[in-house]
Amino acid sequence: MNISAVVLAKNSEKTIEKTLKSLVDFDDVIVYDNGSTDETINIAKKFSNVNLIQGEFKGFGWTKNCASSFALNDWVLIIDSDEVVDRELLNELKTKKLDKNIVYRLNFKAFYKDIQVKHCGWNNQKIKRLYNKTITKYNSNDVHEDIITDGLNIEEIKGNVEHYSYHTISEFIIKADRYSTLFATNNAGKKASSPTKAFLNSIYSFFRTYIIKQGFRDGYVGLVIAYSHAVTNFYKYIKLYELNKELKK
Repeated sequence: MNISAVVLAKNSEKTIEKTLKSLVDFDDVIVYDNGSTDETINIAKKFSNVNLIQGEFKGFGWTKNCASSFALNDWVLIIDSDEVVDRELLNELKTKKLDKNIVYRLNFKAFYKDIQVKHCGWNNQKIKRLYNKTITKYNSNDVHEDIITDGLNIEEIKGNVEHYSYHTISEFIIKADRYSTLFATNNAGKKASSPTKAFLNSIYSFFRTYIIKQGFRDGYVGLVIAYSHAVTNFYKYIKLYELNKELKK
């Protein structure tokens, strides 16, 4: 394949081996590690097709662009260290004639532990992940980063990426803290916030995930996800409120 797979990783020992096994047919796999203290690096070194890069993390947009710069091919497939390319998608990537003026979108199946999440807004997400780096790149957003598609077309590819994003409740808590801090830092001085806005956003987020997006149909997993969304949104806006207050001093 004339495609390089690019994987961002940090302390991903629970999932990265499964990820890299799904990418063994790629001649060029970049693992960009930003500070792992577990077995992530040693696991990555086991794979002969992996080029291990150790570098900084400066927000998701910047870091994905930095990692992609090490790719040997112009075509870049971004895969997270807790994601698995299934056989249908792999076969499609091997045979499809790619157009550099198209950014390709992949279908995602989400899992908590080994339980597939079929609702909560996690089911069948379509995310842009395959692009030609001579034509475009990621924007510079610290969070909610996306591939720039100005003047380009978007097309979906057959197959799936299986996303094993959480394995314990503690991981929801850690990511809520991390993402809310990135959001607040990225929006400080640019977006208004208040304790009331933080509270109302959290309530709406829970209602949207659990009721509107039918998270209740996923049982206790749906409840965990909905509450996590509420907590993340509360901390996003309360942290932003505190940062804005500091800037005004």
